[in-house]
Amino acid sequence: MNQQLSHPELSHSETRLEERARRKAAKRESKKTEIAVSTLDALKRLGYANTTMRDIAAHSGMSLGSLTYYFTDKAELITYCVRLYKAEFIGRIESAVGSHPTPDGILDSLAAELARSITDDLSTHRLWYDIRSQAMFDPSFRPVVAEIEDKLKRTLSAALQAAGMKGDEVLPLGYAMLDGVFRLLLQNTAADHQPYDQLERQFRMALEGIVQMTHTP
Repeated sequence: MNQQLSHPELSHSETRLEERARRKAAKRESKKTEIAVSTLDALKRLGYANTTMRDIAAHSGMSLGSLTYYFTDKAELITYCVRLYKAEFIGRIESAVGSHPTPDGILDSLAAELARSITDDLSTHRLWYDIRSQAMFDPSFRPVVAEIEDKLKRTLSAALQAAGMKGDEVLPLGYAMLDGVFRLLLQNTAADHQPYDQLERQFRMALEGIVQMTHTP
Protein backbone atom coordinates (compact mmCIF):
# COMPACT_ATOMS: atom_id res chain seq x y z
CA MET A 1 0.00 0.00 0.00
CA ASN A 2 1.55 3.26 -1.11
CA GLN A 3 1.78 6.12 1.35
CA GLN A 4 1.64 9.73 0.19
CA LEU A 5 4.99 11.36 0.82
CA SER A 6 5.02 14.73 2.53
CA HIS A 7 7.12 17.58 1.18
CA PRO A 8 8.17 19.94 3.98
CA GLU A 9 9.80 22.29 1.50
CA LEU A 10 6.52 22.56 -0.43
CA SER A 11 4.53 23.26 2.74
CA HIS A 12 7.06 25.93 3.72
CA SER A 13 6.78 27.50 0.28
CA GLU A 14 2.97 27.54 0.49
CA THR A 15 3.14 29.15 3.93
CA ARG A 16 5.41 31.88 2.59
CA LEU A 17 3.06 32.50 -0.33
CA GLU A 18 0.06 32.73 2.00
CA GLU A 19 1.91 35.13 4.30
CA ARG A 20 2.94 37.26 1.33
CA ALA A 21 -0.67 37.33 0.12
CA ARG A 22 -1.88 38.40 3.59
CA ARG A 23 0.69 41.20 3.75
CA LYS A 24 -0.28 42.36 0.27
CA ALA A 25 -3.99 42.33 1.16
CA ALA A 26 -3.34 44.24 4.40
CA LYS A 27 -1.24 46.83 2.54
CA ARG A 28 -3.95 47.24 -0.07
CA GLU A 29 -6.64 47.65 2.60
CA SER A 30 -4.50 50.23 4.41
CA LYS A 31 -4.10 52.20 1.20
CA LYS A 32 -7.84 52.03 0.51
CA THR A 33 -8.54 53.39 3.99
CA GLU A 34 -6.03 56.20 3.41
CA ILE A 35 -7.76 57.09 0.13
CA ALA A 36 -11.18 56.94 1.80
CA VAL A 37 -10.13 59.41 4.51
CA SER A 38 -8.88 61.81 1.84
CA THR A 39 -12.05 61.26 -0.18
CA LEU A 40 -14.26 62.08 2.79
CA ASP A 41 -12.42 65.38 3.16
CA ALA A 42 -13.08 66.23 -0.49
CA LEU A 43 -16.73 65.16 -0.29
CA LYS A 44 -17.30 67.26 2.83
CA ARG A 45 -16.26 70.36 0.91
CA LEU A 46 -17.80 69.62 -2.48
CA GLY A 47 -20.69 67.24 -1.79
CA TYR A 48 -21.37 63.98 -3.56
CA ALA A 49 -22.90 65.37 -6.75
CA ASN A 50 -20.11 67.88 -7.36
CA THR A 51 -17.17 65.54 -6.75
CA THR A 52 -15.65 63.48 -9.57
CA MET A 53 -13.08 60.69 -9.46
CA ARG A 54 -10.61 63.15 -10.98
CA ASP A 55 -11.28 65.61 -8.10
CA ILE A 56 -10.70 62.84 -5.56
CA ALA A 57 -7.50 61.71 -7.28
CA ALA A 58 -6.15 65.27 -7.27
CA HIS A 59 -7.11 65.76 -3.62
CA SER A 60 -5.38 62.50 -2.69
CA GLY A 61 -2.22 63.33 -4.66
CA MET A 62 -2.78 60.39 -7.00
CA SER A 63 -3.22 59.89 -10.69
CA LEU A 64 -6.70 58.89 -11.88
CA GLY A 65 -5.25 55.56 -13.04
CA SER A 66 -3.83 54.84 -9.59
CA LEU A 67 -7.15 55.66 -7.95
CA THR A 68 -9.11 53.35 -10.25
CA TYR A 69 -6.63 50.56 -9.43
CA TYR A 70 -8.07 50.57 -5.89
CA PHE A 71 -11.67 51.60 -6.69
CA THR A 72 -13.19 50.89 -10.07
CA ASP A 73 -15.69 53.74 -9.93
CA LYS A 74 -17.14 56.48 -7.76
CA ALA A 75 -19.94 54.30 -6.39
CA GLU A 76 -17.48 51.69 -5.08
CA LEU A 77 -15.33 54.38 -3.48
CA ILE A 78 -18.26 56.17 -1.83
CA THR A 79 -19.61 52.86 -0.55
CA TYR A 80 -16.27 52.13 1.11
CA CYS A 81 -16.15 55.62 2.63
CA VAL A 82 -19.65 55.46 4.07
CA ARG A 83 -19.04 52.04 5.61
CA LEU A 84 -15.83 53.32 7.17
CA TYR A 85 -17.23 56.34 8.97
CA LYS A 86 -20.58 54.79 9.94
CA ALA A 87 -18.78 51.88 11.58
CA GLU A 88 -16.95 54.41 13.76
CA PHE A 89 -20.21 56.24 14.58
CA ILE A 90 -21.95 52.99 15.56
CA GLY A 91 -18.98 51.98 17.70
CA ARG A 92 -19.15 55.28 19.59
CA ILE A 93 -22.88 54.87 20.22
CA GLU A 94 -22.35 51.35 21.55
CA SER A 95 -19.57 52.57 23.85
CA ALA A 96 -21.70 55.46 25.10
CA VAL A 97 -24.61 53.17 25.94
CA GLY A 98 -22.42 50.47 27.46
CA SER A 99 -20.67 52.87 29.82
CA HIS A 100 -23.77 53.55 31.96
CA PRO A 101 -25.89 50.96 33.82
CA THR A 102 -28.97 53.11 34.48
CA PRO A 103 -31.63 54.37 32.03
CA ASP A 104 -31.01 58.01 32.99
CA GLY A 105 -27.28 57.54 32.58
CA ILE A 106 -27.80 55.97 29.15
CA LEU A 107 -30.01 58.87 28.05
CA ASP A 108 -27.42 61.40 29.24
CA SER A 109 -24.55 59.57 27.58
CA LEU A 110 -26.43 58.98 24.33
CA ALA A 111 -27.54 62.61 24.12
CA ALA A 112 -23.95 63.74 24.73
CA GLU A 113 -22.55 61.44 22.03
CA LEU A 114 -25.17 62.44 19.44
CA ALA A 115 -24.50 66.13 20.15
CA ARG A 116 -20.75 65.58 19.93
CA SER A 117 -21.14 63.71 16.66
CA ILE A 118 -23.07 66.56 15.04
CA THR A 119 -20.63 69.14 16.41
CA ASP A 120 -17.50 67.29 15.25
CA ASP A 121 -18.72 65.35 12.20
CA LEU A 122 -21.46 67.51 10.72
CA SER A 123 -20.19 67.37 7.13
CA THR A 124 -19.72 63.62 7.26
CA HIS A 125 -23.28 63.06 8.48
CA ARG A 126 -24.57 65.32 5.73
CA LEU A 127 -22.81 63.01 3.28
CA TRP A 128 -24.68 60.01 4.75
CA TYR A 129 -28.05 61.67 4.19
CA ASP A 130 -26.90 62.71 0.72
CA ILE A 131 -26.03 59.11 -0.17
CA ARG A 132 -29.22 57.80 1.41
CA SER A 133 -31.20 60.13 -0.84
CA GLN A 134 -29.11 59.13 -3.86
CA ALA A 135 -30.01 55.48 -3.21
CA MET A 136 -33.61 56.29 -4.14
CA PHE A 137 -32.39 56.94 -7.70
CA ASP A 138 -29.12 55.03 -7.99
CA PRO A 139 -29.45 51.28 -7.32
CA SER A 140 -25.69 50.88 -6.85
CA PHE A 141 -26.00 52.54 -3.44
CA ARG A 142 -29.00 50.59 -2.20
CA PRO A 143 -27.16 47.55 -0.77
CA VAL A 144 -24.74 49.61 1.36
CA VAL A 145 -27.48 52.00 2.51
CA ALA A 146 -29.68 49.05 3.50
CA GLU A 147 -26.76 47.38 5.30
CA ILE A 148 -25.84 50.53 7.28
CA GLU A 149 -29.46 51.40 7.98
CA ASP A 150 -30.00 47.94 9.44
CA LYS A 151 -26.95 48.35 11.73
CA LEU A 152 -28.12 51.80 12.82
CA LYS A 153 -31.61 50.49 13.57
CA ARG A 154 -30.28 47.62 15.66
CA THR A 155 -27.77 49.78 17.54
CA LEU A 156 -30.07 52.71 18.28
CA SER A 157 -33.07 50.48 19.01
CA ALA A 158 -30.96 48.56 21.53
CA ALA A 159 -29.93 51.88 23.09
CA LEU A 160 -33.55 53.03 23.39
CA GLN A 161 -34.53 49.68 24.90
CA ALA A 162 -31.69 49.88 27.43
CA ALA A 163 -32.91 53.39 28.30
CA GLY A 164 -36.36 52.05 29.17
CA MET A 165 -38.35 51.92 25.93
CA LYS A 166 -40.95 49.13 26.21
CA GLY A 167 -42.35 46.89 23.51
CA ASP A 168 -40.39 45.46 20.58
CA GLU A 169 -43.15 46.50 18.17
CA VAL A 170 -42.51 50.22 18.79
CA LEU A 171 -38.73 50.09 18.38
CA PRO A 172 -38.84 50.80 14.61
CA LEU A 173 -40.98 53.87 15.37
CA GLY A 174 -38.53 54.94 18.08
CA TYR A 175 -35.64 54.66 15.64
CA ALA A 176 -37.53 56.63 12.98
CA MET A 177 -38.32 59.39 15.47
CA LEU A 178 -34.70 59.59 16.65
CA ASP A 179 -33.45 59.64 13.05
CA GLY A 180 -35.85 62.50 12.30
CA VAL A 181 -34.65 64.48 15.33
CA PHE A 182 -31.02 63.86 14.38
CA ARG A 183 -31.54 65.01 10.81
CA LEU A 184 -33.45 68.13 11.90
CA LEU A 185 -30.79 69.14 14.43
CA LEU A 186 -28.09 68.42 11.85
CA GLN A 187 -29.86 70.68 9.37
CA ASN A 188 -30.41 73.42 11.95
CA THR A 189 -26.78 73.27 13.08
CA ALA A 190 -25.55 73.55 9.52
CA ALA A 191 -27.65 76.70 9.11
CA ASP A 192 -27.36 78.31 12.56
CA HIS A 193 -24.22 76.77 14.11
CA GLN A 194 -26.00 75.56 17.24
CA PRO A 195 -23.59 75.09 20.17
CA TYR A 196 -22.90 71.68 21.69
CA ASP A 197 -24.70 72.30 25.00
CA GLN A 198 -27.87 73.34 23.18
CA LEU A 199 -27.74 70.23 20.98
CA GLU A 200 -27.21 68.04 24.03
CA ARG A 201 -30.28 69.49 25.81
CA GLN A 202 -32.44 69.05 22.72
CA PHE A 203 -31.33 65.46 22.24
CA ARG A 204 -31.91 64.70 25.92
CA MET A 205 -35.48 66.03 25.78
CA ALA A 206 -36.19 64.20 22.52
CA LEU A 207 -34.79 60.90 23.78
CA GLU A 208 -36.78 61.09 27.01
CA GLY A 209 -39.94 61.81 25.05
CA ILE A 210 -39.36 58.87 22.68
CA VAL A 211 -38.77 56.49 25.59
CA GLN A 212 -41.66 57.80 27.68
CA MET A 213 -44.24 57.44 24.91
CA THR A 214 -44.32 53.69 25.64
CA HIS A 215 -44.99 54.30 29.34
CA THR A 216 -48.31 56.01 28.72
CA PRO A 217 -51.30 53.70 29.41
